[in-house]
Amino acid sequence: MKARVKVPLAPQPPKVCQIIIDSVPKAVQGVDRVRFLSEHVMALLDKDRAMLRQHIEHYIKHMLKVGASDLDAGSTSSNGYIWYRVDGNKGPHKEMGRISEDLADILFLNMLSEAQIENLFQGSAIDFSYQLFVEGKRDRRFRITVYFDYGHLALNIRAIEDKLRTLSSLKFHPIIENGLMFRNVRDGLTLVTGVTGSGKSTTLDAVIDANNNDTQAHIVIIGNPIEYMHESKHCIVRHREVGRDVSTFKDGVVQALRQDPDMIVIGEMRDPATISAALEVTDSGHKVFSTLHTSSAVESIDRIIAEYPTNEQERVRNRLADVLRCIVSQKLCPKVGGGRILAKEVLWMTPSTRAAIKNNNVGEIYQMMWEGSSQGQTTMEQDLYRMMQQRFITPETAMHYSNNKRRFKQLISGGG
Repeated sequence: MKARVKVPLAPQPPKVCQIIIDSVPKAVQGVDRVRFLSEHVMALLDKDRAMLRQHIEHYIKHMLKVGASDLDAGSTSSNGYIWYRVDGNKGPHKEMGRISEDLADILFLNMLSEAQIENLFQGSAIDFSYQLFVEGKRDRRFRITVYFDYGHLALNIRAIEDKLRTLSSLKFHPIIENGLMFRNVRDGLTLVTGVTGSGKSTTLDAVIDANNNDTQAHIVIIGNPIEYMHESKHCIVRHREVGRDVSTFKDGVVQALRQDPDMIVIGEMRDPATISAALEVTDSGHKVFSTLHTSSAVESIDRIIAEYPTNEQERVRNRLADVLRCIVSQKLCPKVGGGRILAKEVLWMTPSTRAAIKNNNVGEIYQMMWEGSSQGQTTMEQDLYRMMQQRFITPETAMHYSNNKRRFKQLISGGG
């Protein structure tokens, strides 16, 4: 008796794909090959492009079915498989079948407009948002990055949560929660930091939604891409996507000053120009939120200052000390029983921490957080230890996710 062949969950790609692939001259390789494919994709009829979109949406719908946060595909590195990240672990889902590098290139190019394709070739990568109708539910949004990987295109898709978390569910100390609200603190810079996939956007969206439900104001969100679309409630909420509505983060921040905002949300402070614009707009009396790819509060301060030449760092240090209000550094840890749980480090600015920044004694700030629980502050190690005691995470997980292993061992030994 013959073994049953397992049929891939994804259907066969549209025939037009093979027609395009067969038309590519064998001598055309690398970026020139992708350029050739892009010209043929742009020349397709609307019905053919719609079929290509439907095909890649099979992979995206499977992503939702298995509860994946991310999808990766394309280029030689993927071995032809579709990879999904589920509960923090990324692996190939072979039941989805295999796709060639050329087919992946066609499918990814088809998701882009002509202008986006030109930006891809100029910058070797492009970020954009994508919306998918899910039967019986509101449209789901995704953040997509398409980029070159050894002569072919690779893709990452991040699922954007369609349900907002409440600010109270993040379990901030009342001092911190009050400080995040425009009603109570109307100026200053708050940073949410962490590695990719640590839930920074989820936290920011919870803060935006809490303010949107609380006070009458104007919120301008500048993102690349825009992820969650907030409905204007008590606040009017503007969404400006970099590359579509505004050229750069810096331009978005500068232009926001002429748009009568109360709160400005900057998707990421990724370069000195954006950082300078953020400090300037905060200095002018606005409440500003942004993110950084750093793993601790102290590292965040050091990173901002280090972005500038040595002769400018003293000025930036003083300016940052004046406008900074709060830093939340977070990680998503494997939870006992499955899923993930948020661990966070919180710095709330006090006269002592301001002085430490201005005097270039940033190293002292960790101890201030360690001893600052009455002000709502906590180190990552203290929060991990708390969750370990409550049996949300294992001791091994707590140790692994600690930034300061020596301090965490001190907590375990009773020296905290």
